[in-house]
Amino acid sequence: MKKFIIQVLATVVGIVLLTSIVVFSLILINIIAFIPSKFVVKDKSILEINLNNSILESSNDREVPISLLNNVKHVYLKDILDVINHAKTDDKIEGISLKLSNINAGYSQIAEIRQALLNFKESKKFIYSYSNECDQRSYYLSSVADSLYVNPNASIELAGLSAEVLFYKNLGQKFGVNFEVIRHGKYKSAVEPYLRDNLSEENRYQLKNLLQNFWNKISSDIISSRKITNESLNNSVDSLYGFIPELAYKNRLVDRLIYESQYDNLIKKRLGLSDEDSINKISLEQYKEFTEDVSFINDKIAILYASGQIYTGKGDTEVYSKTFINLINEIKNDDNIKAVVLRVNSPGGSANASAEILYELYELKKKKPLIVSFSDIAASGGYYISMAADKIYAQDNTLTGSIGVLGMIPDVKKLANTIGITSDYVSTNTNSKYYSITQGTSQGFKEIMNKGINITYNKFVNEVMKGRHMTYAQVDSVGQGRIWSGRDALEKGLVDEIGGFNEAIEYAAKKAGVTSYNLVSYPEEKTNWDLIVNMFTSDDNDLNQSGIIENLIKYELGKDHYKLYQKIKNIESNQGIMYLMPYDVEIK
Repeated sequence: MKKFIIQVLATVVGIVLLTSIVVFSLILINIIAFIPSKFVVKDKSILEINLNNSILESSNDREVPISLLNNVKHVYLKDILDVINHAKTDDKIEGISLKLSNINAGYSQIAEIRQALLNFKESKKFIYSYSNECDQRSYYLSSVADSLYVNPNASIELAGLSAEVLFYKNLGQKFGVNFEVIRHGKYKSAVEPYLRDNLSEENRYQLKNLLQNFWNKISSDIISSRKITNESLNNSVDSLYGFIPELAYKNRLVDRLIYESQYDNLIKKRLGLSDEDSINKISLEQYKEFTEDVSFINDKIAILYASGQIYTGKGDTEVYSKTFINLINEIKNDDNIKAVVLRVNSPGGSANASAEILYELYELKKKKPLIVSFSDIAASGGYYISMAADKIYAQDNTLTGSIGVLGMIPDVKKLANTIGITSDYVSTNTNSKYYSITQGTSQGFKEIMNKGINITYNKFVNEVMKGRHMTYAQVDSVGQGRIWSGRDALEKGLVDEIGGFNEAIEYAAKKAGVTSYNLVSYPEEKTNWDLIVNMFTSDDNDLNQSGIIENLIKYELGKDHYKLYQKIKNIESNQGIMYLMPYDVEIK
């Protein structure tokens, strides 16, 4: 008994000590976060942009830090655009230095940053770029520079675009897992990985067209900036000349092969500095703090972020219907908010959740203008919730459309039988046992699900008809689950204009008749402190939705293995009727 009491006391003391350490760490983080910045911008400064961290759309994209003292800087797309725009008119900023190697962002996001840099060049200030290593996304952005330099030993991963799709049919058969799938739309390929071991002809066709449209935009931008021919660029890409620095230089992919110290000397010369002078380099994060404007203007424009897959219920990551609707109501009831920009970066998800959200967005639109801006992806449910918009902006390389419906229900009957598990049941009615994980689905349930899918598809089409002022035949002809690029979507009438985030905000202000306003984000930006406090005050379900468990798994598995785990895990969450695009596609 004495030994037991000692063990209990030791455990209690350990818990108290651990709690004390956690609380102290949280207080320390909070104090550090509120230390005021003493940073000032000097004359002849340059803005240095490296984009080493993930580019986020909203705070919902943030991961819960593994370490309590994690000090990773998160960068938001809107902040990058604002900083570049501010630097354009700042007399103390002489130019921009791009130090890019491996950008973690989509091509549409990169295109928006690229356009902001092109606008910056209108000021006649310079943009230089230097890379020790350079992936394709980084090169696409770097190519906007007046002069592009790389290390003599660097390689440029310029190889064109590809889309790889993982298939799980054979995995399911091997372990005795069956997938009952019902879909409407010949292009509704989100469930193909569970039914096939290769691409269908319809999906291959649409992916090939998408990639070609994407590449046309990317290559034309590179050609324009580098002043080379289309034939020259594609020859360099097909021959992988970027991987050999000398060939990259010979084929005008870069301007010079130099070391970083030589690059710094070129900047000094451009700034009129001596070799002994140091360059006043300002990071994007530093300049953001310096340029933040705390102005007291009553009029506001709200940025409402729909970033991630759409689910029912509550959650602090991705798009959960109840949480999202609470944000809509908060915006609707704030009289100081004069207009709303809905920023969509979502492949869709639950049909019910999407319908709930769209209804509330229509209610919001009754009180204030609603403008939609598409990021990298606004497909299926992500496109559906945009139908309340007064105007929709998309990027050339936005993935959008995917007007179609699917339903998927897994069962493990074969697996259970293989390991010696069987089940039996009694019921009062024909379809009382319409579904069981060990029995599968009844024929009656399959028939009613099929009817439900067709009804849901017609609802989707009707909402697009209403929002886009099209006929059923017109919507159906561009529907059937097919994905379109933003440029094609404009031609098909699915969006109103090719334009970025800032264009949508400017139009919203014009629509609302305001000239001076503050921007407010929903959900508001979360600090590490907010995320960690939420982690310790959530129940088990909210803990998982807050991202801490997923982040721990991602940390252990690594990025690539985590993606495979995530796709298999999503089988459970993607049951029922879904407005969901082919989420398994990754364009590289």
